[in-house]
Amino acid sequence: MLHNDRNSWCLFPLFLISIPYSGIIRLRNLFYQTGLFEVRKLGCKVISVGNITVGGTGKTPMVIMLANLLKEKGYRPTILSRGYGGKKKRRINVVSDGKNLLMNPENAGDEPALIAKSVSNIPVVTGKKRYLTGKFAIEHFGADVLILDDAFQHRSLFRDIDIVLLDEKRPFGNGFVIPRGELREPANALGRADIIVKTGDGRRETGDGRQETEISEQGSEIRDQGSGTHIFEAYRRPVALLSGDTGDVYPLAHLHGKKVCAFAGIARPDSFKKTIASVGGEVAAFLSFPDHHVYTAGDLGRIRTAVSESSAQIILTTEKDGIKLIDFPDFLLDLYLLRIEMEFSPSQKEFENIILERLTA
Repeated sequence: MLHNDRNSWCLFPLFLISIPYSGIIRLRNLFYQTGLFEVRKLGCKVISVGNITVGGTGKTPMVIMLANLLKEKGYRPTILSRGYGGKKKRRINVVSDGKNLLMNPENAGDEPALIAKSVSNIPVVTGKKRYLTGKFAIEHFGADVLILDDAFQHRSLFRDIDIVLLDEKRPFGNGFVIPRGELREPANALGRADIIVKTGDGRRETGDGRQETEISEQGSEIRDQGSGTHIFEAYRRPVALLSGDTGDVYPLAHLHGKKVCAFAGIARPDSFKKTIASVGGEVAAFLSFPDHHVYTAGDLGRIRTAVSESSAQIILTTEKDGIKLIDFPDFLLDLYLLRIEMEFSPSQKEFENIILERLTA
């Protein structure tokens, strides 16, 4: 479904650029499909978690959930990430060996560092070529399952399960490929997916007829593009507050009725703002920063000014942003982080069963 953009005529040059980009992507996919481009295989099972649009669809909480599930079931998973935003550009970078965090967020990238902090006894490795990092994980950590973070377009490595996440409200963005739109590749790429998960920020309320109709139409389009795949719904659910300095856990009720100054450097900061309100916090001030933003002392000064001017009682951010503030211990003393987990609707059991069945096939 296409979403109308205001002043779309201004975007016509981007549309022209998107035509050859789309053609190159289609040709690349064809070459992989016909075997002209090599797909290499590793000696263990591989699961990819990705999407077809730019921006956040919940890949990080999904990767964390999958890794913890596989560990619980007796597997030895290792998580592989490209390490976007990290300064260390070696071919193989060990963010965590499963016991110790070996790289800081600046060098590892914020998302790999957050993943490493959020899982126990599960190594995290970054590097541009997943075949090399995967081989390293098998040889050094005894990995029997590799989880590829953000790798749906990384087709040079064979995977046993391809999981694609779509935003439930805008699964195909505005319907155009980049740079005109948000699609990384044409929507028919969903045909490669084994599992499609529509993600959102909370359970959908009924009653808005137009919204229900639109979501129903989007669901039909997703089924058409991803014919033969399993389709699920999942929600990013806030579960707790964490103290910025110690990591102590507090119930969400700690936010009830409190004036909150919040900030975030994520793909969709508005969703974070809505989440705070949904758990009873009063958003008195909100500061948005670019995705993967590296915070400076000046940024923290702006935040403290907003706190003072709004008379906020709590300073709140995401875990992803919090991981990037370790060089500011004084600020962490006053900061809370909102922990998010992935919740399936109506049940996670069927999703888990499909994963485990594929791994034993």
